[in-house]
Formats: sequence, structure tokens, C-alpha cells
Amino acid sequence: MTSAPPHPTSAPSLAAARTVVGAAKRRASRPVAVVLPVVAVLLVALCLASLVVGSRAVPLGEVAAALAGQAGVDPRIEAIIWSVRVPRTAAGLLVGAALGLSGALMQGLTRNPLADPGLLGVSAGAAFAIVVAVGVFGAPAAPAGLVWYAFAGALGGAAAVHLLGGFGRGATAVRTALAGVAVTFLLGSFTSALVLRSPDALDRFRFWAAGSLAGPDPATLWRVLPLVVVAGALALSSAGALNSLALGDDVAAAHGHRLGLVRLRATVAITMLTGVAVALAGPIVFLGLAAPHLARLITGPDQRRILALTLLAAPCLLLAADILGRVVARPEEVQAGIVMAFLGGPLFVALARRQRLAEL
Repeated sequence: MTSAPPHPTSAPSLAAARTVVGAAKRRASRPVAVVLPVVAVLLVALCLASLVVGSRAVPLGEVAAALAGQAGVDPRIEAIIWSVRVPRTAAGLLVGAALGLSGALMQGLTRNPLADPGLLGVSAGAAFAIVVAVGVFGAPAAPAGLVWYAFAGALGGAAAVHLLGGFGRGATAVRTALAGVAVTFLLGSFTSALVLRSPDALDRFRFWAAGSLAGPDPATLWRVLPLVVVAGALALSSAGALNSLALGDDVAAAHGHRLGLVRLRATVAITMLTGVAVALAGPIVFLGLAAPHLARLITGPDQRRILALTLLAAPCLLLAADILGRVVARPEEVQAGIVMAFLGGPLFVALARRQRLAEL
């Protein structure tokens, strides 16, 4: 008995399918290949604008001369550039990248489009821990000394939200978001109660809680830079596992991913990124929500492209908010966190209205 010959169209069909898949991947990568350089150029332009714009506008030529250390530059201009605006711009880059990656990682890990460090209790937990450290334990108010407290608070806030929002099938996007809002307001009330006990602490906290990039000094930024780099590497290395996890736990396990290790690695990255961002600039909401969604509109669902584009887009949004805050109330300024809250609120409402509310 002879075996039946293979189906004449099986090999061509398989080759055609591979061709179609390859063409689809190439089409999907084209927008990213075009957009990434454009966003990178935009980020450079915003960095230059951040050095130029302020209560006192400095011409770009004088900024370049001050950065190059040329002779004849006005010492006041040089002091403004190096002592104020360069650290502020660097803080915008670090905080924006940290919050953007943290939000994208949270959305991919929880499969919740409303996930954001400022909405799911992570930022509020870090802020509460910092206030406890300063107001109760007398810790120094420098950001570098508060990072570890912020880590612990961020982890505690995230754990509280997951406990209230439920696990497994009981956890939905809307229920988790509501739990995050509840934990955020609860921790915010505790934070306010602690701050009101000390007028000095109130004066320091009032400016920090609004979300400002004006506080960190260069030494602090250099100390926390390695933490952001390590946490960012953890976040980017989780992209492949998040792609598999989006198809379900069983599929991710079948692809060889150890789910416990994946979630632990992502949680560590989220905690580190959010802790550094909150310690540097205070709780800035909606940035971790908006940047990944803007990236997803361009790249599609591939987490590798989302994280890569978010890494550039989030600092762009934060620097733009900071620059806008300096312009709208000149010679005073509106903190970047307030501007982001004003711009991000409508986005959150629009996203929430798109979710199915049958559970409510």
C-alpha cells in the first residue's frame, strides 16, 4: 500500500501564509520606523525649548554659548542654564521615561487599558510613604534619600489595589480602576492629615505634591540615573513575555515563559520606575496612561514597539506640559503635574466610557 501524496496546495499555501504574515509585519514596522526618528527629533526640540523658555526667555544662541562654556557669557544666564534649566530638563527626561514605561508595563501586565501609576494607587502609595518618612521618622527631604521609601510605598499601594480589585476572573478593568481611585483618595486623605500636623511640612509638600520638575539637583539626578536605567532595562526585556501574556496565561506558559517570574520582574520595574519618578517630581497623574495609548495608536498591540515609542513620547508630553506651564502664567508658572492632570482628565473619561460596564 502506498501512502497518499501530499495535498498539492499545502506547501504553496504555507508559503503564501508566511509571505502574508511577513508582509503584515513589514507594514506594521513601517510607521514605527518613520515615527521613532520624528519623535526623537521632537524630543530634542522640546529639550532646547525647555532651556530657552522660562520666566526670563534666553535666546538660543546664548543657551548654546553657555552650554559650550564660551567666554563672555553673562554669569546670570550661565547660572540660570546650568543650575536651573539643565537639571529641570534632565528631570523631565527621567521622570517622563519612568512614568511612561511604568504605565505601559502596567497596561500590558494587567491587560487593563485604564492602568496608570497615578490611577492604580502606585503614585499615591509612594507619596504617602515619603510623607511618613519626612513627617514621622524625620528623614531628610532630599529626593535621593526618599527613593527607597517611595519604592516601599509604591509596592504597598499596588498591592492594596489588587486586593480590593480582585484577582483572576474577578478582576476587570473598571473594577481595578475604581479600586485604584479608592486607594488613591484614601492614601491622599492620610497624607493630608499627616501634612497638616506640621506647617513646615505643609509648605514643602504643597509644592511637591503638585508635580514639579523644578526640585531635583544634578547630584540627585546622577544618583537615581542607574536605578532608572536598570528598571528601564527590566521593562524593555519584559516586552516579549507581555506579548504572549496578552493571548492568555496558558499561551504564555506554552511559549516557555515562567509567569511568576514575568510578573515579579514587571512588578519590580514598575515599583522602581514609579518610586524614582515620585521622589523626584511628586505624583504626576495621567502621563503613564496617555503616552502608551498614543504609542499604541501608531504601533498596534506589539509591546516591544509600544515600550520603545513610549520611552520617547512620554518625556515629550511631560516637557511640553512643563513648558506650557511656564508660559500660561508668566512670570509665575503652573506645575507640570497640574497641566498633565488638566490635559489627561478628558482622555481618562473617554477611555473609561469605552469599557463595558455590565459589572456595575
